[in-house]
Amino acid sequence: MEEKLTQKPSNCLKIVLFGPESSGKTTLSRKLAAHYNCSWIPEYAREYLQQKWEREQKICEPKDLLPIGEGQMRLENEAAQSAEKLLICDTDLLETKVYGEAYYNGWCSPELEYHALENTYDLYFLTYIDIPWEADDLRDRPEQREEMFLQFKEALVTYRRPFVLLKGSLDERMATATEHLNILLP
Repeated sequence: MEEKLTQKPSNCLKIVLFGPESSGKTTLSRKLAAHYNCSWIPEYAREYLQQKWEREQKICEPKDLLPIGEGQMRLENEAAQSAEKLLICDTDLLETKVYGEAYYNGWCSPELEYHALENTYDLYFLTYIDIPWEADDLRDRPEQREEMFLQFKEALVTYRRPFVLLKGSLDERMATATEHLNILLP
């Protein structure tokens, strides 16, 4: 199982969009990937949990965290092998860890936690909650956006991850993100 959570080495820059639900991660990560003509890794949890919802009308449970983490790393590792200069990740294992702890009274699978802290990325874009909430089958905490945002920010600070806060409109976020990415790219 641990091998399924292991990040394989690659030579490309790895960027993660990081933050609470409905904060613009997917929209921005897709736009950044199109702008830089590079690979984009979707959030595996959305697909996994949407299928679970459609089958069972159930949301995420603690037993789902490891399969979500394994699916996320499979997508990332596959894309990283062919990525030339840049890989945009809609999420990472640290995000799954933060959600697990927020939803399950501080609990996170030890295997997931280990790999969430071992895996490395060149930069995180922390997405602020200044865009409108969009409800769907899976999103469930509109009244706790500020609290969730602070948990995500605290994780980046605690684990000393390099990050840039993205606020404002999509255009403002793109401008900030590309400014920072252009510095990192060769």
